[in-house]
Amino acid sequence: MRIKWGYKTCFFLVCLNFNCFGQTFVPDDNFEQALIDLGYDSGPLDDFVPTLNINSITNLDIPSKNISDLTGIEDFLALEKFDLSNNNITVLDISKNINLNILWCHYNQLTSLDVSNNTRLISLRCENNLIVNLDVSKNTNLNVLTCENNQITTLNISDNSTLDRLQCGNNALSNLDLSKNTDLLYLSCEQNQIESLNLNNNTHLRVLFCFENLLTDLNLSNNRSLEVLNCKFNELNTLDLSVNSNLTNLDCSDNQLCRLNIKNGNNNSMVIMNFEFNPDLNCVVVDNINDNHSSWEPFSFSNYVNTPNDCSNFVLIDSLNNFIGTSYTLPALTNGNYFTQSNGHGIALNAGDIITNTQTIYIYKETICNTSNETSFNIFITNQDYYIPKYFTPNNDGYHDSWQVFDKNGSINNISIYSRYGKLLKYLRSDSPGWDGTFNGRLLKSDDYWYIIVFNTGEALKGHFTLKR
Repeated sequence: MRIKWGYKTCFFLVCLNFNCFGQTFVPDDNFEQALIDLGYDSGPLDDFVPTLNINSITNLDIPSKNISDLTGIEDFLALEKFDLSNNNITVLDISKNINLNILWCHYNQLTSLDVSNNTRLISLRCENNLIVNLDVSKNTNLNVLTCENNQITTLNISDNSTLDRLQCGNNALSNLDLSKNTDLLYLSCEQNQIESLNLNNNTHLRVLFCFENLLTDLNLSNNRSLEVLNCKFNELNTLDLSVNSNLTNLDCSDNQLCRLNIKNGNNNSMVIMNFEFNPDLNCVVVDNINDNHSSWEPFSFSNYVNTPNDCSNFVLIDSLNNFIGTSYTLPALTNGNYFTQSNGHGIALNAGDIITNTQTIYIYKETICNTSNETSFNIFITNQDYYIPKYFTPNNDGYHDSWQVFDKNGSINNISIYSRYGKLLKYLRSDSPGWDGTFNGRLLKSDDYWYIIVFNTGEALKGHFTLKR
């Protein structure tokens, strides 16, 4: 074998400039065997194929042949379609194959790919290789480019204006400029490191897979042809699909959604709907809240509304009623934590703590959503069945903005409020919300004001309180 191989090597060196009298050197036995199987060589395996048998071939399909070396492909001058997928190719020189329209070299071991001479390419599949850089600037006729599952860090497709299908997922891309690809119908750029995705010019887009990136915003208002959207495992806060009336498949699970609007007139045509694992999502805007959403995930979700404004009715935070008594034990919470001041400030309290002083307790929930994430309630420590505030501060800051007597057992019938000179300013029934410190629409000044409380028994109680501005 050693002598034979030495003979072949020497023979090849002699024939390099003469093509071995019409013979093309094909040193990979699996490549040669594939050509024999296709009828382009007669065998036995001798590392040579008649050049005349191959130089006019336009279509060569040799997938899954365990080929490692494609030396000899340079003599396939007329080749237009070449499928060498699922082999063991590490180096591919197709610089002589200038007539190529279709090149499928996916599932090999390529670390680089030079297609600069293949300007007629309309379809390039090179996914599942080890490619770091891919230059397709000369391939201006490309319609299809699939280069996913490589190690590509940058991809410039600004010269590929006819591209209608791009699959570049599972690479190391941090940016993707699609502004020149106005014919794009199908885009999969999932499992990269993309922080923003501008699709304003891709008005024909029908399918979008952008899951497992770093997206915080996704504007699809110009993509009205969109049918399939998978954007799960990102960092999206909002998703408005109200104009995407062709949408039938949506997976936006595992984000940070605060708002989801899918009121687009096509909800009944949804085949897949998944928005689970968005812990701060308190409501979803839909076509009709009375429609059957039982197949949507999460199955237990029920906070469907007709308009975005209705979402304010579904704040995911606990609320407690005011308390009047001699002491109060904080109950366990489902959503939120106790604090002595607003917005998570002050002293943190725990369920089971016993309150013995009159104060306002705040229930606060940390959230990324710009919605109400706080409630509060008052604890009045007294031996009476009612509590009369000694002051209030009506400055619209959310604290003590009205003067209100808290009646534990409904024993109060009405309350009258007077100026210090005896002028009646406000008459409150037992179910009134309180007094805001105005008279005939005019703000009253800081001063002492008087009250007369009439109980259901007919008894009356007189006293005063302070308005502070």
